[in-house]
Amino acid sequence: MMLQVTPNGPWGKDVHAAMPVALDEVLAELRECFAAGATGVHLHVRDEEGAETLDPAAVNETCRRVRELGFDVEIGLTTGAWIVPDLGERVAMIREWEGVDCATVNLSEDGFERVMQAMLDRGIGIDVGLWAPVELARIVDSGFLPHAQRISIELDPGEPYFLTGEPAAIAQSINDALDAAGSTCPRLTHGMNDWTWPLVRDAFRRGHDTRVGFEDSVLLPDGSTARSNADLVRAAVELRRQ
Repeated sequence: MMLQVTPNGPWGKDVHAAMPVALDEVLAELRECFAAGATGVHLHVRDEEGAETLDPAAVNETCRRVRELGFDVEIGLTTGAWIVPDLGERVAMIREWEGVDCATVNLSEDGFERVMQAMLDRGIGIDVGLWAPVELARIVDSGFLPHAQRISIELDPGEPYFLTGEPAAIAQSINDALDAAGSTCPRLTHGMNDWTWPLVRDAFRRGHDTRVGFEDSVLLPDGSTARSNADLVRAAVELRRQ
């Protein structure tokens, strides 16, 4: 099972004073997270001003620097449409990425098929971002499900779908539907905010990959605020051990 760390997402230091934004901050945080047991990272690359970017120069340099940390980990990115709204421009940038193992493609975004095709052409693994049961038909109908490297089941009680019910039950319904569709690729289950730790536990129970980090929640399982992303990784490692 991969334990992925998500060090910052789109957030800034208003969410947590220790949120790593500058590249040197991210690298220092990742070094500690990998030493604590994280075996993958989901990055939201930032430019020199701290804004999210998909620009190949920034992406390639960031991936190179992460490799230089010396850990054998998976490097994943986001392809979020909010970063580069123009689909053609976004696809052109992705085609110039280097050092990226996989990237999350959100089924909720228009043009996700073109993004997935560009990634296949570039040799970048497709990590399908599936946020709710209603999105299942999109990936099945697209024809890309057999080409996915992983399905990330990403559940949030808030936007965009305002899900209600038990998070583990919703995850179960999605897993059942993926099984019925014949999908056998690895799955990563994670939650946001109040659903973070319930779904980490659910992922461990199922033998799925999972993730923790300031992108999803700054809180530890006991509700206290983590000092760093590495604190969250250590808490997840302890839950897995238990």
